[in-house]
Amino acid sequence: MIRSANLGFPRIGAKRELKKALETYWKGENDATALAETAAGLRARHWRLQAEAGIDIIPSNDFSLYDQVLDMTAALGAAPSRFADMAHTPLDLYFAMARGAANAPAMEMTKWFDTNYHYIAPEFHKDQSFTGNPVKAVSEYLEAKAIGINTRPVLIGPVTYLSLGKAKDEGLDPLSLLPRLLPAYAAILNRLKEAGADAVQIDEPALCLDLSKSQQRAFMETYDAFKDIDVEIMLATYFEGLRDNLALAAELPVGGLHLDLVRAPEEIHSALDATGDDKILSLGLADGRGVWRTDLSAALAVIEHIKTKRAPETLHIAPSCSLLHVPADLNLEKSLDSDLKSWMAFAKQKLEGISALTAAANGGRSAAANAFAQSDAAHAARQRSARIHNPSVKARAEKLSARDIQRKNNFKTREALQKARFNLPPFPTTTIGSFPQTREVRQARAANRQGRLDQTGYDAFLKQETESAIRRQERLGLDVLVHGEFERNDMVEYFGEQLDGFAFTKNGWVQSYGSRCVKPPVIFGDVSRPKPMTVAWSTYAQSLTDRPVKGMLTGPVTILQWSFVRDDQPRAKTCRQIALAIRDEVADLEKAGIAMIQIDEPAFREGLPLRTADWDDYLQWAVDCFRLSASGAKDETQIHTHMCYSEFNDIMPSIAALDADVISIETSRSDMELLDAFVDFDYPNEIGPGVWDIHSPRVPSLQEMETLLHKAAEVIRPERLWVNPDCGLKTRGWTETEASIKHMIAAAKRLRKAHGSASRA
Repeated sequence: MIRSANLGFPRIGAKRELKKALETYWKGENDATALAETAAGLRARHWRLQAEAGIDIIPSNDFSLYDQVLDMTAALGAAPSRFADMAHTPLDLYFAMARGAANAPAMEMTKWFDTNYHYIAPEFHKDQSFTGNPVKAVSEYLEAKAIGINTRPVLIGPVTYLSLGKAKDEGLDPLSLLPRLLPAYAAILNRLKEAGADAVQIDEPALCLDLSKSQQRAFMETYDAFKDIDVEIMLATYFEGLRDNLALAAELPVGGLHLDLVRAPEEIHSALDATGDDKILSLGLADGRGVWRTDLSAALAVIEHIKTKRAPETLHIAPSCSLLHVPADLNLEKSLDSDLKSWMAFAKQKLEGISALTAAANGGRSAAANAFAQSDAAHAARQRSARIHNPSVKARAEKLSARDIQRKNNFKTREALQKARFNLPPFPTTTIGSFPQTREVRQARAANRQGRLDQTGYDAFLKQETESAIRRQERLGLDVLVHGEFERNDMVEYFGEQLDGFAFTKNGWVQSYGSRCVKPPVIFGDVSRPKPMTVAWSTYAQSLTDRPVKGMLTGPVTILQWSFVRDDQPRAKTCRQIALAIRDEVADLEKAGIAMIQIDEPAFREGLPLRTADWDDYLQWAVDCFRLSASGAKDETQIHTHMCYSEFNDIMPSIAALDADVISIETSRSDMELLDAFVDFDYPNEIGPGVWDIHSPRVPSLQEMETLLHKAAEVIRPERLWVNPDCGLKTRGWTETEASIKHMIAAAKRLRKAHGSASRA
């Protein structure tokens, strides 16, 4: 019989129960016991849900209090030494690594492959040691067993773990640590076997990357070392096809291989030829990263073809990747219209689809007749629906020309006009956009949405918060201000709510990092802007001060990347439609007198394909879409953009091609490491490297910020340097925010003095 399997389940809870438990724990409002009880309750609920959905192979150890890569660091005893003397319990140490401590910055956080999920990057030194600590993996396996569910534990694979880490000593290749690492993994695998686990899922998404020779050798060495451990290994790959790594993966001595057949559907043919009948093939046929319903008839046709070449007992049916990246349960959505809802599936519904698909693969369509009838009807209705097409939007996009993606003049000309207009001091100070979303702000928003606070009262509250933020910034001495974004729930959702072609959920939460959850919009049709979206709040803020206030927009690539995107047309087409909507907003802001406009693109590199062979096409349309959104601005209007948690070295020409007048980037967690990209590439425009990590509650010292700025001034011309935090300040409190801004401004003033210049003009 073919078996159904799952690779991972959303951990935060359908109603963000884990988020709430974490944040009350961090505030000291509950203790470790209460947090552990919430976590255990969620795990049990999720295991039972998967069993009730009909899934045969259910994962454990996919749950995490913060991040699965950080869990692996803890399980391998690889905590950085700077945390050694300040954490009293393993839980204290765990959260200190993720969030920082009084005298120890947090570990670096970056994007998990091409997703919007952030992981905590391991740190490696030449004297690095590892010790296998199986407690979490074993205890969660036994928890599930105690309620009658035999699970398949999940581990991040050794080669992926080392490949994702950061070498902290010059000249260190993390892969050279593999001989020290493998015994620690073996200890965990052996303990899982002793606890009763007969199979383990080892995630190696690095197999879908362009591999170096040393990585290829590391894969062979790793799984050769594991072959004598009496536990079946399901090697899970996802987010891309294996391509030239297929022969390597097929050769590894493991029990099974999982393929992402959503990202690479064509790969099944070569995989059938490359793998022998002794290896299980796990077929990732349900999209683990999108919210669209699986086409059961199309998927069954693929399975029927595979069954002509492979015995049923060597096949599993699964999602393409862990369901971490989708919301938990569509049934909680009461406000979505019935048509749109019928086209969609969240984690629970995807598993039900996999179960139906498995039943049909084993017993024919009649074994799941109702599920197939619903699937066929939903896909037919979506294909013929008039609501997804807007002829005028399509016509406008088709008429675009090269002139539409060009500013009127080059940066040198624009720079002179902008310096004359703003007359800013050297090393001008600003922030990225948002200010603390306090409890009062969240309560007012909730009251407005629930009808307990009318729109007039809510607008009055928002004006009060905006004016307070402007006055705080003036008192602190910032040169360029922001309005604080108190009216915005999320930097993508806020815009999507005002654009046609978008739909929204009430409980469609997914984890971004730690307790940070987002509710991505759903792009189901052609995108357009019915009316201005930000002009009123930007002009109100600007009316309160003589200093420039940036208009704040989210860029087209980020709106695309951080939404659940329609899958019935190329992503580039959808992105161009969004870019045209943002272009119209830029024009209206400019007409209203807003002189600086920031178009944030934190997801620009996130969208980069995992294989370099695919980069050129993406970079071409992504750059063009940003330029389309910004290029209607006049020369004297200063266009800013912001990018965070991105490695720029390999795409610097494309970053420069965006032609933003000012770019701000994340650099503090990496100790300005990202500025290495600017050593060999003479970035032509202005840049603000972030000088404090806003994802940690600690307040960095003035000396820390000054040191970072001096590092920046060594590789970037001082006359083009801005001073700003890493990212928006939405998640921080006012006390730490004001203290950090004071240090930042003081550091900028010291730099001005050191460079002996009093004017940028």
